[in-house]
Amino acid sequence: GWFDSESLALDGSIAYVGLERVHQILRFDFSRGGIRALGEPIILPPAIAKLPFNKGIEALVVVGKGQKLAGTLIAISERGLDSEGNILAFLIGGPSPGQFAITRSNDFDISDATLLPSGDLLVLERKFSILSGVGIRIRRIPLAAIAPGTLVDGPAIFEADLGYEIDNMEGIDCHTAENGDVVLTLVSDDNFSMIQRTLLLQFTLVEE
Repeated sequence: GWFDSESLALDGSIAYVGLERVHQILRFDFSRGGIRALGEPIILPPAIAKLPFNKGIEALVVVGKGQKLAGTLIAISERGLDSEGNILAFLIGGPSPGQFAITRSNDFDISDATLLPSGDLLVLERKFSILSGVGIRIRRIPLAAIAPGTLVDGPAIFEADLGYEIDNMEGIDCHTAENGDVVLTLVSDDNFSMIQRTLLLQFTLVEE
């Protein structure tokens, strides 16, 4: 009865899995039992339990050593909104736990996030309507701007609609290639639907 697993963040041998509809985050310690490790619910801010059904935690990011907020688990809702209509997000653990918000615009909801080697947060967003179809966007938010009580925003570095080879893009991650390039990987969810596809897209991030 605990579902829908929508988010994943790795921190060494620790994996965090967000369950959107029951507003829980499970911690798996693979150093104890390997793939047989059992998930244990972590203590969450009370506000997470009040997120809308099926619009709960959609993105998890662990901030690594050497970064501001090191040791923090960033949890971002899909469309849990504050009184101003901005998207609710949470800083769990770390040096300054608390709640912050991300500016919502153009009807986009958040579907995932990842942290660049530079320390900036990339937020993957999507929207859907009968008239315009599916759209996706990636925004870049400085990690230095994030703190309890803040409202953060950042420029869109990528945007596409069904004029391009996209679908219901729900996952984003990044890695550094052998030549030093930062590579973004996006994956879509076909929802077991005949009209949707599972796509894997990769892009090299070009810094200007």
